[in-house]
Amino acid sequence: MRTGLGRFPTTRLRRRRTADWVRRVAAEHAVTPADLILPVFVREGTDTAEPVAAMPGVSRLTIDRAVLAAREAHAHGIPALALFPCEPVRVKTEDGREATNPDNLLCRAARTLKDAVPELGLIGDVALDPYTSHGQDGIFKQGRILNDETVAVLVEQARVQAEAGCCTVAPSDMMDGRIGAVRRRLDEAGLSETRILAYSAKYASCYYGPFREAVGSAKALGAADKRTYQMDPANGSEALHEVALDLAEGADLVMVKPGLPYLDIIHRVKAQFGVPTLAYQVSGEYAMVKAADAQGWLDGDKAMFEALLAMKRAGADAILTYAALDVARRLQG
Repeated sequence: MRTGLGRFPTTRLRRRRTADWVRRVAAEHAVTPADLILPVFVREGTDTAEPVAAMPGVSRLTIDRAVLAAREAHAHGIPALALFPCEPVRVKTEDGREATNPDNLLCRAARTLKDAVPELGLIGDVALDPYTSHGQDGIFKQGRILNDETVAVLVEQARVQAEAGCCTVAPSDMMDGRIGAVRRRLDEAGLSETRILAYSAKYASCYYGPFREAVGSAKALGAADKRTYQMDPANGSEALHEVALDLAEGADLVMVKPGLPYLDIIHRVKAQFGVPTLAYQVSGEYAMVKAADAQGWLDGDKAMFEALLAMKRAGADAILTYAALDVARRLQG
């Protein structure tokens, strides 16, 4: 405890809490629309919003509908969208080659969104699970994910996304060495201004289930898991090692995923490195609040906001959340 602070009854901390104006003046942290990034699931077709059953309020959007969402997000002060494709089964292969197609679903969405709302940041997801027939994030052979072979595909995936209009690419695969390889490939292609948001501390979490349904990888993955490349939830110091490696390889921003169950990791990363640190309020976190709200067990709006505030308090500079639009609307009255 700090010395020199007052004592009761001379000091009464409740005096700072007894009126709304003073609570706002004394608040140490705040959530604003500028802190929020909206993940958007895109699908083929036109004029369609296909609800994701496990994520109330979230839909897979055709590109024309994604444009409407982007315009609303920008109008409410949200600075960026994170794009995730739900590819049809017919394009999924063992090697995920569709990821490097410059005319794939995500690239077409990026070009359209960039033209429609040029001021909005676009973050492309760099990982193979939406494109592989087995649902893993990498090249899968003889029961193993092949690291270096996967990285060779990821670098081209990042390049086509950047060329399509993603100002930031976000490798979320957790392969070793992929940040440095992506940085070199982007620079070789004349894309040195493209930023890299590294999913540096991505844990092998049970909270991703609804997301896998949304991008269509859940059935393909089946009972398999991703523990051979995503981080062990038991480990904290290892996350700092991962972040250090990614920064040394050229990451511009780093990510901790999931968010609320890993507040300690967010805090340690921000405290040690002082770099832009993002958190991802993942699909399972979002779904739990929505489910409790539907049952009348929680006030969903308040619970969602409190969770986001906790991530800000832990040190997150920005948060990817499916509630971004709802929260931004409420913040703006």
